[in-house]
Amino acid sequence: MSEDIRRIISGKMRDLKDPRIHGGEMLTVVRCDVASDGSYCKVYISSFEGYERAKEAVKGFESATGYLKREISNVLKLKKSPELKFIADNSIEHSAQIARRLSELTAHEKHEDKEEDGGEQL
Repeated sequence: MSEDIRRIISGKMRDLKDPRIHGGEMLTVVRCDVASDGSYCKVYISSFEGYERAKEAVKGFESATGYLKREISNVLKLKKSPELKFIADNSIEHSAQIARRLSELTAHEKHEDKEEDGGEQL
């Protein structure tokens, strides 16, 4: 059910008119955690533009909660949709920082290898 809710919210992001969401081009629903009894669901939102942008988008999602709950109920054919709790997540920003650092290390190692190869040829 968590994956279904994640997919539904991700798909409906583009339909939301709230300017804090901006059609969802740079936003991602990272994951959804549904309670064992299905009464509530934590929805983690992340942005490529950073954590502050994700926190702003969460406010937009909170105002669209009624619409999203109705869509979840219709698609999954539920009598009662779980309460949605939106949480800003910085995992995409963190992943981008790790990728940037790895590429810097790789470039630095390649530079050192070239210097070592040049020294051995003399």
